[in-house]
Amino acid sequence: MASPVDEDERDDAVFKALANSTRRRILDMLRDEPRTTGEVCAAFSDLDRTTVLQHIRVLERAELIGGRRLGRTRQLALAPLPIKRIHDRWIGEYTRAAVGLLADLENQSTDSA
Repeated sequence: MASPVDEDERDDAVFKALANSTRRRILDMLRDEPRTTGEVCAAFSDLDRTTVLQHIRVLERAELIGGRRLGRTRQLALAPLPIKRIHDRWIGEYTRAAVGLLADLENQSTDSA
């Protein structure tokens, strides 16, 4: 089982990866279907190949994407588990807290009416 420090480091890597719009666009592409590295690079005509490959490496270090060789090409695919882990730990908990606050506000407004 991973220690809390390991989990925090993994979460930090995911948040860092998601903080950049280019990396989010790469994830959006891969959400639809796996793509080759060349296809991902070609989708970013405003960036040179080296820059796109650096973004891909950040996503791989965060375990948000995985790659495998198919002959001379490399196929990239979305790995959704880190995003689910972030959702379960952060978004789900904060959503429940926000719904609770809204319910408290509604109860207070009906009590004072």
